[in-house]
Amino acid sequence: MYREPYNRPMAFESVRKVADADFPTRWGHFRILGFEGVVANPEPCNDQVPAPARRIESAIALVMGDVHAPAADGEPAEAPIVRIHSQCLTGDVFHSLRCDCRRQLELALATIADAGSGILLYENQEGRGIGLMAKLQAYELQDQGFDTIEANLELGYKADCRAFELPSAVLKMLGLSAVRLITNNPEKVEALELVGIQVVERISAEVPAEANSARYLQTKREKMGHLVS
Repeated sequence: MYREPYNRPMAFESVRKVADADFPTRWGHFRILGFEGVVANPEPCNDQVPAPARRIESAIALVMGDVHAPAADGEPAEAPIVRIHSQCLTGDVFHSLRCDCRRQLELALATIADAGSGILLYENQEGRGIGLMAKLQAYELQDQGFDTIEANLELGYKADCRAFELPSAVLKMLGLSAVRLITNNPEKVEALELVGIQVVERISAEVPAEANSARYLQTKREKMGHLVS
């Protein structure tokens, strides 16, 4: 298994909110908030591609309802439902069947809508952080028999370049200290708890497998420790 314990420290010089607007969707009304974080001396994901001295990362927060509302009986507010979703142009926009990303995104939005409140954090980390063009190169290798992890490594990238540090910072800026997290990925749980955000419940993000995505999901389970059946 390629997964290692999450122990990377926060590396942002600054994180700021750059936008806050009304955002009606077919799942209901959200606020859409834009955030940018400046990373000092970022660690390269590919040793053949030097990292810049400073990198700007971006993330969007879709916020529905009052995520700090107290319970009806006057008890303290229940931890809000949160999903950290990494950008997937091929799945989210073009409905690719090579992955389960779009269906996980829609599951999260529906779950938040059913609850009446919650946050979806959409992080600009295409292809587990390797970028769109490298992701398409990885697809090409997968067509030749590599799995999703082997393809990244063959291209010189890490199995997963994400650290989930910006979503953690955004949740802290939104004043949250506990969440109910929609995820199959233990690293997301570890990332939040490392910075003091308690994950009081893990809500499964598992969706039915398609024939085209079966190997991808098997790889995520066997090599990345994802909690899928």
